[in-house]
Amino acid sequence: MRIVSTNFIPDQSRPGLTTTAIGAVDLQGAGGNWATVGRRSRGGRRVHRQREKRKGKSVGLRIGTLNVGTMTGKGRELADVMERRKVDILCVQETRWKGSKARSIGAGFKLFYYGVDSKRNGVGVVLKEEFVRNVLEVKRVSDRVMSLKLEIKRVMLNVVSGYAPQVGCELEEKERFWSELDEVMESIPTGERVVIGADFNGHVGEGNAGDEEVMGKFGVKERNLEGQMVVDFAKRMDMGVVNTYFQKREEHRVTYKSGGRRTQVDYILCRRGNLKEISDCKVVVGESVARQHRMVVCRMTLMVCKTKRSKIEIEKKTKWWKLKKEECCEEFRQKLRQALGGQVVLPDDWETTAEVIRETGRKVLGVSSGRRKEDKETWWWNEEVQESIQRKRLAKKKWDMDRTEENRQEYKELQRRVKREVSKAKQKAYYELYTRLDTREGEKDLYRLARQRDRDGKDVQKVRVIKDREGRVLTSEESVQSRWKEYFEELMNEENEREKRVEVVNSVEQKVDKIRKDEVRKALKRMKSGKAVGPDDIPVEV
Repeated sequence: MRIVSTNFIPDQSRPGLTTTAIGAVDLQGAGGNWATVGRRSRGGRRVHRQREKRKGKSVGLRIGTLNVGTMTGKGRELADVMERRKVDILCVQETRWKGSKARSIGAGFKLFYYGVDSKRNGVGVVLKEEFVRNVLEVKRVSDRVMSLKLEIKRVMLNVVSGYAPQVGCELEEKERFWSELDEVMESIPTGERVVIGADFNGHVGEGNAGDEEVMGKFGVKERNLEGQMVVDFAKRMDMGVVNTYFQKREEHRVTYKSGGRRTQVDYILCRRGNLKEISDCKVVVGESVARQHRMVVCRMTLMVCKTKRSKIEIEKKTKWWKLKKEECCEEFRQKLRQALGGQVVLPDDWETTAEVIRETGRKVLGVSSGRRKEDKETWWWNEEVQESIQRKRLAKKKWDMDRTEENRQEYKELQRRVKREVSKAKQKAYYELYTRLDTREGEKDLYRLARQRDRDGKDVQKVRVIKDREGRVLTSEESVQSRWKEYFEELMNEENEREKRVEVVNSVEQKVDKIRKDEVRKALKRMKSGKAVGPDDIPVEV
């Protein structure tokens, strides 16, 4: 095995080298040098594909965390950042949105959030469109902790978003947060994956002396009391602080900038047994969606079971609305007459005629793709707004590189301008919608928007799996069928309360009858023997 003398983790983009967090833990020496985790595979691409096929299929995920400061006016901008950076799952903190809901933020991304106050706290999780239907369960514990359970190719992935109290908060509030986070972790079965994205408001510090089992040594600055709480939590739950395992430039490790302060307070954690699935983790620079915090993103690879592809039938509809155009209507009439043999009067067989009309409509007018139209709530996202946000991004990048007062004022001015542009675009779009309400098309748009909001507001869109007696999610067909069989056997063989009461009454009556008969026999025996029989010796009705 070739030894690399420089102090860095080999990048996966280099041929023959792979990096994982567990590899970093195993190969870190006392002197801080690193060795290659893997070596160049032999046998060519064909052999490599066959090996991968035998191993099983893998799913790559990019999971991140970001303190957004507030979600007001940033939904679509955040969705664009996730799309541009190819982030699949994002934990967000300090959303400052009141309510326990889910909603679409545009570009196919959906936000699940929880908050009790519109001025502080609030957490959420943003999912890419392809993972929205995989949601099995959403737990909103408090405005500082919430979790989602996803099923990805029979692999259970739990995503936890957390927002710890700041340094100046009361100790009781901090203890409550860690107690809630402990309860969430204890409720998750040990066989399921867990990824925590949180703003812990603490510094775990640089170096890992005495804590090698839960963190690397690539933190930032010195550890404080809140950072020690993070390390203690990782030890209790057997987790690893992913940020600290990968050697990066300080620019890609600092998650918080404010004035002259540069530190690390946002972290991603996962189980130590799953560290081998993490191949990279770093801070994303050059984005302006949050003023002080930066997005932390890790790359995770899940080894999943092979499953047969199920053919999903998509309903494709004929575009009958094109008949409103005169040229399309005239072409449809001509084609329909040709299909009917030039007849002006329709034939008596309506089923045949209807099929001819439908077939002609499909040929002339075309059919839809069968996919739902997204971004109905962000139709106001026009080119002017996108250009303003692009200018704000460039100003933020310029200010990060050269922190002068002039660059700072330029960035703040562009921030205010973006807010005004977004407000104007929304106001204009809603005004046009309100003016169209008197027309039939306006009513259709309104109902379509209401249906989308109702659909997006549901956490779980479709029940796809069931749980066993202990609460573990069952994914295989055999275990699901066995659980249903067990459930129906209990349901069909269980006696209800009425039948139980009838059985108890019948049993009591039988005992009373037996006692009464015994007493009558004793009284007859006494009479035959000539003994006196009193009124107490004759049994009465009970």
